Amino acid sequence: MTKKQKLELTWIGKEKRPKLEPCILLEDTSLSYHAKQRHSENDIFDNILIHGDNLLALRALEGEYAGEVKCIFIDPPYNTGSAFQHYDDGIEHSIWLGLMRDRLEILKRLMANDGSIWITIDDNEAHYLKVLCDEVFGRKNFVANVVWRSSDASNNDSKRFSVDHNHIIVYSKSSDWLTKALPRTEEANVHYKNPDNDPRGPWFAGNLSSPKPRPNLRYKVKSPTGCLIGPPANGWRWKEETLQEMIGTKEIVFNTDGTKLMKKTYLSVQAGLSPSTLWGDIEDTGHNRQAKYELKKLFPEFQTSDLFGTPKPERLIKKILMISTNPGDLVLDSFAGSGTTGAVAHKMRRRWIMVEIGDHCHTHIVPRLKKVINGEDQGGISKAVQWKGGGGFRSSCAVNLKKEKII
Repeated sequence: MTKKQKLELTWIGKEKRPKLEPCILLEDTSLSYHAKQRHSENDIFDNILIHGDNLLALRALEGEYAGEVKCIFIDPPYNTGSAFQHYDDGIEHSIWLGLMRDRLEILKRLMANDGSIWITIDDNEAHYLKVLCDEVFGRKNFVANVVWRSSDASNNDSKRFSVDHNHIIVYSKSSDWLTKALPRTEEANVHYKNPDNDPRGPWFAGNLSSPKPRPNLRYKVKSPTGCLIGPPANGWRWKEETLQEMIGTKEIVFNTDGTKLMKKTYLSVQAGLSPSTLWGDIEDTGHNRQAKYELKKLFPEFQTSDLFGTPKPERLIKKILMISTNPGDLVLDSFAGSGTTGAVAHKMRRRWIMVEIGDHCHTHIVPRLKKVINGEDQGGISKAVQWKGGGGFRSSCAVNLKKEKII
């Protein structure tokens, strides 16, 4: 293969693309909803819920929101071959790839330069989706494949493996995108101690070795007891003058018998935690059964069988938004499902846009958002973020300007 050639994912009908006419959004004021009064100065009212085909809706959003969305979260059909009540989740593989490609290309244009996209998927299409996203977003913009424990109990009736996880494939708009740090946990802080009653508080013995072999950093250090301490294999992390200064300020100390150096890394100056690619703590990110329980509490009048089969828990969306956004940032979900993304974004004081084609947009999402706005929804993350209500949203539909009819 020459340098000019490149690998490409191909499928039957890849060259076929839908012809998209210009579209705009029209508000349906009968379904829009706003709090009667502000609950705080940070209330957000200009959120948008769109009922209709998400390809047309995304086309309509381009004119105003291109380059504006900081975080896109989508939970598309997994193409498992199952007959889902709310979606045709058994689309033939090639059709599924075309469906995703057409939408991902517009989603990329909607992303801010410092934006990211998070896609939940299972093993059935995850690896094809990864290659497709490489093509759409560029391999250099692949961020991570997060493995999320989506089940709280293994299936012991399985003849092979009990599948207890989903993938969350993450891409950025640009290769210099960075995650936001997560709050530190008690587990992360357990190694910090203060055995010498240092007034600067608990500390941890940090690394003194250079990341790469450096001959000029291979010098010996003399301790107060007269011991000569040799350098690590790669040499010290600092030049000799700097290291001596750090000994003077007691940021670097000797052990009791003067045979070893230790760098004090203080808990008080530590920032948050970098997110891991393994999300196995169900107390932290929830699981599918918990998400279904959250919906059942919101909609006791519906039979469990009428609720979504694999909804996503609010805790999962909360963690994604903590890593990728700040309050006031714009979040988009074009496969809204039961409306979890909008509900969580609203409680976390992010702006949001959701798109849903099914009738449950009106039977489930609108009532759910009204409960959030009224402060009645105290499940999910409400207590964790001290949600009391407020804000609002506009309900809209996409209009094809050429055909002049509502889609």
